[in-house]
Amino acid sequence: MKAAYINQTGEPSVIQYGDLPDPTPEAGQVLVQVGAVSVNPIDTYIRSGAVPLELTFPYIIGCDLAGTVSVVGEGVTRFKAGDRVWGSNQSLMGRPGSFSELAAIDEQWLYPTPDGMTDEQAAAGALVGITAHLGLFLHGRLQSGEVVFINGGTGGVGSAVIQLAKAAGAKVVTTAGSEEKLSHCRKLGADLAVNYKSETLDEEIKSFTAEHGGINLWYENQREPTVERTIGLMQKRGRIILMAGREARPEFPLGQFYTNDLSLIGFAMFNASPDEQRVCAEQMNEWFTAGNWSPQIGKTMSLSDAAEAHHLQQANTLGKEGTLSGKIVLTV
Repeated sequence: MKAAYINQTGEPSVIQYGDLPDPTPEAGQVLVQVGAVSVNPIDTYIRSGAVPLELTFPYIIGCDLAGTVSVVGEGVTRFKAGDRVWGSNQSLMGRPGSFSELAAIDEQWLYPTPDGMTDEQAAAGALVGITAHLGLFLHGRLQSGEVVFINGGTGGVGSAVIQLAKAAGAKVVTTAGSEEKLSHCRKLGADLAVNYKSETLDEEIKSFTAEHGGINLWYENQREPTVERTIGLMQKRGRIILMAGREARPEFPLGQFYTNDLSLIGFAMFNASPDEQRVCAEQMNEWFTAGNWSPQIGKTMSLSDAAEAHHLQQANTLGKEGTLSGKIVLTV
């Protein structure tokens, strides 16, 4: 089979595209004929060595995939050959990555692809959708009518947060860097979209959320969070979700935090159990069918372009070039 893999960590140029042996599904696994995969920041961190994992080379990169089941292993009960599936959480904890024509995946990490959803859409929404759902509902305990804030509403996680929060009946405030992106945020369902370069940004947010007493749930996805500013915009008993910023060391005004009964919650999607992630996936499928969830694709490339795709993702995640809205999807 063709695959995108590495024999050492390093820059995107270490990614090779070539032939590797076809995998064979073990008990509890299914063999997926992969139709599409997507690129995530975590993929670039693993590839570069920034997130140090014990890797066995050649190491197939990638977390997300969507495709069709071709063979089922012993004991598989949830799927049969011919079923369309999507999934995430690969390339970690000893699991092989997804950037290949064939992938042997434990059935617990796969979900049925809804009618009308393409493999490209399914792959684009996999990791970011589950991440958004976990932060909003499992950790953030979001309720209908509450106010959610998310930075960068056209990014992978940001666009998912907007849509899933709106599907649950929340009001959503977000930011973007251009009128075109702000317009896109509003189309996704944002109730207030403000240019993050605006000198009156916080005043606009305060004015919009005044009747609610502030923001109930702040979903922080920035590498360098401004916690002091965030605390000042929160409603009493609000929740601040952190899911990024490994090296960040922000100032933390303790007094205003505890006197307003605020909560600070950190989470990593990869810590969620298969059952917890399945809850997310099933509701995402339901909301897609209902027209409330549409994974956002920013650029479509070929699996053979994996190195170029990693360079583009890295330039936007670390370089903050702002040239990407939505996910990079690679067709297989």
